[in-house]
Amino acid sequence: MTLVIFLVLMALAIPVGLVLALTAVFYIWNSDNTILFQSYGSQFFSAIENYGLLAIPLFILVGELMNEGGLTQRLIQFARVFFGGVRGGLAYINLLANMMMAAILGSAVAQIAIMSQAMVPEMEKEGYDKTVATSVTASAGILGAIIPPSMMFVIFGVLAQVSIGNMFVAGLIPGTLLGLGMLVVIFFIGLKNPYPKGQWLTPKEALKATLKAIPALLIPVVIILGILLGITTPTESAGVACLIALLVGLFGYKELKISTLPALLKRTVISTSTVVFLIAAAGVFGWTITYEQIPEKVAMWITASTNNPIVFLFLVCALLMAIGTVLDGIAALILVVPILLPIATMNYGIDTYHFGVIICIVLVLGLLTPPVGSGLFVASSITGIKPGKLFIGLLPFLLVVSLIVCLLVIFPVLTTGLI
Repeated sequence: MTLVIFLVLMALAIPVGLVLALTAVFYIWNSDNTILFQSYGSQFFSAIENYGLLAIPLFILVGELMNEGGLTQRLIQFARVFFGGVRGGLAYINLLANMMMAAILGSAVAQIAIMSQAMVPEMEKEGYDKTVATSVTASAGILGAIIPPSMMFVIFGVLAQVSIGNMFVAGLIPGTLLGLGMLVVIFFIGLKNPYPKGQWLTPKEALKATLKAIPALLIPVVIILGILLGITTPTESAGVACLIALLVGLFGYKELKISTLPALLKRTVISTSTVVFLIAAAGVFGWTITYEQIPEKVAMWITASTNNPIVFLFLVCALLMAIGTVLDGIAALILVVPILLPIATMNYGIDTYHFGVIICIVLVLGLLTPPVGSGLFVASSITGIKPGKLFIGLLPFLLVVSLIVCLLVIFPVLTTGLI
């Protein structure tokens, strides 16, 4: 009955955090083990009693400060220096700007929202098909969940109790491969439907764009180098990035106003509360499924099917792609890690970081697939393209991401080689 209650609550479109918390309550009541209610509250709080989770509000705040402070536009203009004169240059600029934003924001949905507002009107004005422009923007936006710093990596690191810094390092090569794969897709789309001709910046304009972008580029450099060199933890680097974004927005570009800070902080608090409540509720839910020995039962079923770690990973990918179509990536991650991670590491000897990167990439595909697809609907609502039409435009990008996932499954060194 617990599974039935879970499915019914999901079908009623109740927020996932409440579904997890209420399902755990029903399980305790239905099992006649009501003494577990004495631990319910403590389990709720112990799930979020982790220093690493402080990185989440800080990275959300960085994104808000960047958007309000004009840093996003400077990064887009800087990308013009490299691709401005190429035919279809604005499509490549879109991808490059997204990769730079991904090294700062850490949230795919936030990145898709910001870049849809910034890039799609610009591309449409220069003669690009609106569906193509939105598809490029939305697909490139998922890099925000993979290229460090990644909010999903932070949550996985907390759930798996491994180094978040190492998770970031493990995502560097996969994130680069995803970016290159999308660049190839953009190239081939341009062969079928020729893009508008681009225009190079003059040397003076290129120098000006580069100089103006340097303060904005300090943020990803500080985040990534600080972690790689062991100078800062991911949480500390997020704090430093917030400070840089605040100072650059206030005194560098002078577009961030003190009067806008209360509203900006309010949005940060609301976004953080949603994620943290979800983590807390999932902690309680994970506690109940562990008490019921569900991971052990699932492990027995899977190991009876195959003893090959590569086959196991492909089975997990297929399962997670199905889950990702109906659950938000973070919610799905919180739900499946306590069940699947022990099986992957103990039964198949799969490296924790390798497993974490793969499931994060697979789940983030759910952001762009119906029926839930929060990233798909965010891009659709901002640009006015119907979700079904946009999904068709996204298919080549989703196919390339799937092929790269296959490479990562077969060659673990692509995720663990830099750790």
